[in-house]
Amino acid sequence: MTALVAGEESAVRPPSPLARPYRLATVGIIAVVGLLAFEQMAVGTAMPVAARDLHGVPLYAWAFSAVFIAGLVANVLSGGWADARGPARPLFTGLAVFVAGLLIVGAAPTMAWFIAGRAVQGLGSGLASVPLYVVVARVYPEQSRPKIFAAMAGAWVVPSLVGPSIGGLVAQHFGWRWVFLGIVPLVVPAGLALAPTVRGLRADGAMPRGRMLTAVTLAAGAALLLWGLDHRSILALLAAVTGLAGLGYGVRELMPSGLVRLRRGLPTVIAMRGLLFGAMGGTEAFIPLALTTRFGFHPTTAGLVLTAGAIGWSAGSWWQGRFPGTSPVRFAVAGAGLHAVGVAGVALSFHVSGWLTLPAWIVAGAGIGTAFPALSVLVLRLSGPDTQGTNSSAMQISDTLGSSLAVGIAGALVNAAGLNTGAACTAVIAIVAALAAHRVEDSHA
Repeated sequence: MTALVAGEESAVRPPSPLARPYRLATVGIIAVVGLLAFEQMAVGTAMPVAARDLHGVPLYAWAFSAVFIAGLVANVLSGGWADARGPARPLFTGLAVFVAGLLIVGAAPTMAWFIAGRAVQGLGSGLASVPLYVVVARVYPEQSRPKIFAAMAGAWVVPSLVGPSIGGLVAQHFGWRWVFLGIVPLVVPAGLALAPTVRGLRADGAMPRGRMLTAVTLAAGAALLLWGLDHRSILALLAAVTGLAGLGYGVRELMPSGLVRLRRGLPTVIAMRGLLFGAMGGTEAFIPLALTTRFGFHPTTAGLVLTAGAIGWSAGSWWQGRFPGTSPVRFAVAGAGLHAVGVAGVALSFHVSGWLTLPAWIVAGAGIGTAFPALSVLVLRLSGPDTQGTNSSAMQISDTLGSSLAVGIAGALVNAAGLNTGAACTAVIAIVAALAAHRVEDSHA
């Protein structure tokens, strides 16, 4: 009888991402995610030092927004490319472009060159990230996807532990340029690890060329809007209005119908990604600046706060991955609420003490770690085989658009009214995300 029960349990237990058929793919995915995670975590603590050295503190937010805006175009290209030709070409092209961006940033003589290099980085990371979701959709059974998404979040653990501290130490003792240049050698092993898997995932479809012009319009609209918000003139007002029109057109053409009004199902799932990522990215961009300028923290110490938040993210994702049979809607709602509490706590800490940012950011990280894998599962569940790349692209567009707008708007508010106002802005975004989570719908529940 015991053997029979054990056999029944093994029959329904979802395959492990490290089982033989999936092991190589899992190692490769984690390697690429870990690379991108290390770059993001290490760079965050070096940014205040780089901005001061290049006399570009007023352009601080653009060093983040440039990555996100360029990533919008890359996300659209990569999604259609992966659907039409398979994930290999966009993945490896993206990694090569990402390296080029690191080299430009590392050698930047001015803040303008620095921002240009960051934009190239955004193109590369945008091209490389979407194919990972296509690999998950085409390689892993649906029952195993919560675990592989949890593993992808787990790939942030080591970069979270060492990235901010290493970035702060390198910037403080060797110079901020080596924070970027030192990442270059890590790209080759990450790409080689995933190569055997993606080579076998080929397709022979047509490239959706019309979407590229729309993507450029969307990215240009975001850039014009953010520039207009950061200046005070008639020209800036016209730029903001033009940018808003471009954004509206791009969102209507590239995103699921009903996204703006939060229609239940796929539109709300994808909108939630942008709201959550906007609140997270907009807050994270200014935590090191606040801690180093307002509370006198060293870059290395400020990096510990980012480390704590990323560990919270990984812990939340690991926890939800332990319950693959639970409806992802529950995790989306719970995670969004927890994230809103944490981001609001960070905004409050800017008024009180820099050290209060630490527990608040852990809570925010745990919330988004709980919600994000669930939203990824829902996107793939609501996608057909011929729309996996397109809908994954829409998900990434939502991520990058939410981040770029949140960072840019918060940056404009910081320049105009101070850090407290910028932090309040991202807290409002997090609260909106928590309210929107109740419109997420699981069609298989």
